[in-house]
Amino acid sequence: MADSKDKKEPAAAAGSAASSTTRATLGIRLVPVDNSDQPVVANYAQVNVLPGMAFIDFGFLEPGLLNALPRVAKQGGKLPESLNGKLAVRVAMSYEAAASLHQQLGRMLSGLGAAAAAARQKKPN
Repeated sequence: MADSKDKKEPAAAAGSAASSTTRATLGIRLVPVDNSDQPVVANYAQVNVLPGMAFIDFGFLEPGLLNALPRVAKQGGKLPESLNGKLAVRVAMSYEAAASLHQQLGRMLSGLGAAAAAARQKKPN
């Protein structure tokens, strides 16, 4: 089992003497339960918001079907009214957890963009 660690950056408490730019980090280790450490493949996500919570559904749509849709549309064919996929997992989280996920995904995508730009610069013309 891999030791998965994530850094959680709690916001400063209201009325605290800590500056809003200073953040404490805390190492968190998540221990798997049952098969929760097995990756879930998803190529579709949908967010539903309820008071105090966000529900994120991750699903899987057949790639062959997704690839065929633009071709059918381009040829003037009839597109299906709906698509059936498989619900891979539903995650319920607080708004604070959703904001933290947003920040982490933003940092990841920024890093991937920087790595891709560096790779393009190293590539000989």
